[in-house]
Order: sequence, then structure tokens, then C-alpha cells
Amino acid sequence: MRFDIVTIFPDFFRGPLDHGIVRRAREAGLVETRVHDLRDWTHDRHRTVDDRPFGGGEGMVLKPEPIFEAVESLLEWPEGRAPFDSTQGGPRPAPTSPIILLSASGKVFRQETARRFAGCERIVLICGRYEGVDERVAEHLATDELSIGDFVLSGGELPAALVLDAVTRLLPGALGNEASSVYESFSGSQTRGEVSAQLLAKKKFFPAPCPLPPEPCLLDCPHYTRPAEFRGWAVPEVLLSGNHEEIRLWRRKMALAKTLRNRPELLAGAAFSEEDSRLLADLRSGYSTL
Repeated sequence: MRFDIVTIFPDFFRGPLDHGIVRRAREAGLVETRVHDLRDWTHDRHRTVDDRPFGGGEGMVLKPEPIFEAVESLLEWPEGRAPFDSTQGGPRPAPTSPIILLSASGKVFRQETARRFAGCERIVLICGRYEGVDERVAEHLATDELSIGDFVLSGGELPAALVLDAVTRLLPGALGNEASSVYESFSGSQTRGEVSAQLLAKKKFFPAPCPLPPEPCLLDCPHYTRPAEFRGWAVPEVLLSGNHEEIRLWRRKMALAKTLRNRPELLAGAAFSEEDSRLLADLRSGYSTL
């Protein structure tokens, strides 16, 4: 299996890939890891990979162009055609390998996801940074948008290393004892909740249950940066309007939409404001069109 990691900090991976099971799997020829500097796919003298977000706000957003170019140069496409361009028309051919965007707004990475990836010949890992990644990467390039937990990191490098490790140890021959990956946590039909309930019943060291927060815990809203139009995909007009109240409402609605799509359990039992209830009703009435 081959892992391609796209990052702006390639030196980060000099340590995590050189120890333990991953190192042994590399030495045995079971896995190949290639780390790519995203700046190699920029075309200006400053090697710019980020820009300010449309609609205002804090931080910087990774631009779509270098990420699209990096992934398309790494993978082969059916009929030799890079499909990620809405101006080409026709159905979009599926990529030959999983393309994973590591993001705090993604679905939670679980053991069953690792098992699915372990059956692939090649995986591309895109490491997010700064305030986020232009939403067109998640929407039109990545096959999976994944998070490793309900917390925010400085970038996707650590999550990428964790995904690589979790998948590698499931490959035949990677572990000294093949039964190790069969009988460990989260490997059977049990879910994480079932395992936690069993440990709690055995009086393991778990804190008392925390009350639900008064407000819903939401994923971040989508972010967009320049260019305003990329391969036929335009930035939502509201972000270019300069109307701060409309931008605020749009961002809140899209944060609710992303949470409803990727992490619906975060909304369970939450107390919603009148505004959030109205936005959720709008989303659910036309959710299939989003």
C-alpha cells in the first residue's frame, strides 16, 4: 500500500514514520510513504498556499488550486482525464484511490473506516492548516473528510499520521501476531459506545456523565478564499455581498448543515434557539438538495 501525504510541513513526518509498526512495515515493503510539499504546486515567487477568507473573518484559508493540482498529479484517472472541473461537463469519473481531507469538521475516523482503507492499494492524505481549507476541496475533490475527535488542532499532520498508523497495522504481515488486530478495542461488532458502557460497568476510571450543553456544539462553517471562481465552481454570492448579517446567517446555517451531515449526534438533545430551529427546519425540508 502507498500513502501520499500532502502538507505544507513535510519535515513533520520525519519522526512519526520512522518508529514502531510503521517503520517495520516500510522496511518489509508492506507500505510506501511519500510526503509532498504543497508549495511545489504553487506558481508565484512567494509559493503562496493561502489567502484571506471571503466574507471576512479570522485567519487564512488554504487555496484550492495547489491542492487540486497536487492530487491530480499524484493519481491516475480513468481515460487519462482529471475529472475535477465542472466546465468539462458529463459525469465525473471516480478517483482511483481514497482522497482524505483531514479536518475538524469531518466525520469521526473510526476503526471500521480504517478497515475499509486497509483494502485499498493507495491513499492520499491532505493536511489542512490555518483557519481551514477552501470548501471546494471537500466538496469536489476529497472522497472523505475526516476528523480524529472533538477538538481542534493546528493542522492535519497529526491526524494524517494517526490514520496512517491505524491503517498500516491492519495490513497482513504488519503485526507480529495477526490476532492482535482482531481482538483489540473497536475491532469486533461492538461500537465505541458499547465498549465504553462495558468499561463503565466494570468501574473503570470514567468521570461522571456531563450534562448536555445548553447550546448545540457545531462544526465550523465552510470557508472560501480566492479565486472567486475555480474550475466553474463559484464562491457563494452571499460571501461577496458585504452584507454582514446575511453572511452571519449563511455561516450559521451552513455550520448546522455540515453538523447535520457529518456529526448529527452532536445535535441530539441540544437546546436550539428560535433562529437555529428555523434554520434547521429549512435545512431538513430541502436537505437532499444541499
